[in-house]
Amino acid sequence: MACRTTREKRDLVRVVRTPTGDVIIDPSGRAAGRGAYVCRDAACIDRAITKGALSRALNTQLPRDLMEILAGSVTTHDTIEGGTGGKE
Repeated sequence: MACRTTREKRDLVRVVRTPTGDVIIDPSGRAAGRGAYVCRDAACIDRAITKGALSRALNTQLPRDLMEILAGSVTTHDTIEGGTGGKE
């Protein structure tokens, strides 16, 4: 999203605005709703949040707690809950 590079799906985090309007991290990649993908790289996550790309993609404001979870993550697969670590 923020860096516009092509990556494997397991290297991305899916964030979803559910039909009820909640914004969640979707570890399964299958939650219903409008989804957006962002690299697990801290710089890409920060850029997607600060430039508003993630909010625009989901057509809603990100909850502060979700922004903190995403912004506090690092580049490992295990950091963000539900990371597959290549075990799909």
